[in-house]
Amino acid sequence: MGRIVIRRLAQVLPLLLGVIVLNFTLIQFAPGTLLDIMSADQQVSDPVLIERMRVLYGMDQPAIVQLGKYIWSVLTLDFGFSYRQNAPVLDVIMTHLPATILLMVASISVALVVGVTAGVVASVKVNTIWDNLISLGAVFFFAAPTFWLGIMLTILFSVKLGWLPVGGMRTVGTEPSLVGDVLDVARHLVLPALSLGLFYAAMYARIMRASMLEVFSLDFVRTARSKGLSGSTIVVRHVLRNALLPVVTLLGLQLGTVVGGSVVVEAVFSWPGIGSLMLDSVMSRNYPMVLGVLVLSSLVVAVSNVAVDLAYFKLDPRIRAR
Repeated sequence: MGRIVIRRLAQVLPLLLGVIVLNFTLIQFAPGTLLDIMSADQQVSDPVLIERMRVLYGMDQPAIVQLGKYIWSVLTLDFGFSYRQNAPVLDVIMTHLPATILLMVASISVALVVGVTAGVVASVKVNTIWDNLISLGAVFFFAAPTFWLGIMLTILFSVKLGWLPVGGMRTVGTEPSLVGDVLDVARHLVLPALSLGLFYAAMYARIMRASMLEVFSLDFVRTARSKGLSGSTIVVRHVLRNALLPVVTLLGLQLGTVVGGSVVVEAVFSWPGIGSLMLDSVMSRNYPMVLGVLVLSSLVVAVSNVAVDLAYFKLDPRIRAR
């Protein structure tokens, strides 16, 4: 297992290198720069000053030179300088990263708990009213756009009922206290986590249902039934563990997309995370920040796949022997 982990981690470096080259090339074809935005907003109108800033930020150099310098700086954990925040990119990302990690963990927890539970119930109650209701709900939440779902949840629970705050991460003007801050952040987290988590829960429910029904038809399940084991024991100890493999695979692939999907949710709920930072950076042509967020997302995907491999070894010992 140790050799497999080392081999997987060794694949992260060329992956990040490919992501950097690809994203840097695409950004070079994107129209406009930060200086164009500043000129259009009349923040800077002196041509001499604009040229000095172009030289200062290295925009006057050939693209291949800029790429080589950026790759070297990333290897030294220097992701460049954010023009808009007037601070290093890594510092700005680290400031917004805890909010996104909190949203990711909460939304994935909602997706796993709701999706896996719904899939198990649908498979056990197959072709019943419960199966039909779960399938209908899965289709609805999968088809509903996350921003629309977030707006509808806000109207219901915030505007109509007044149970939860409309947006943000904390209530302005509250007295600082550990328990109060935790509860306040938790109240603000409910709606964004539900908006993002229910979308993925719909996929997990459908995949879990199909995987459970497939495992139910295997020989070892019939053997367990012939031994007189109870239905709950068969489901929990035999079927569920084997049926989780496709869900774990999908979870590893979607951990990176959660960062991208959080852009819309964070914009709807004014959540101060990486998604809001990414949207602001794209609109302001702050390309060093865009590249930094994309590299971070790629790193999350690579590490997630390593974690998926480890989870596979735990769930199915047969994989370890190959």
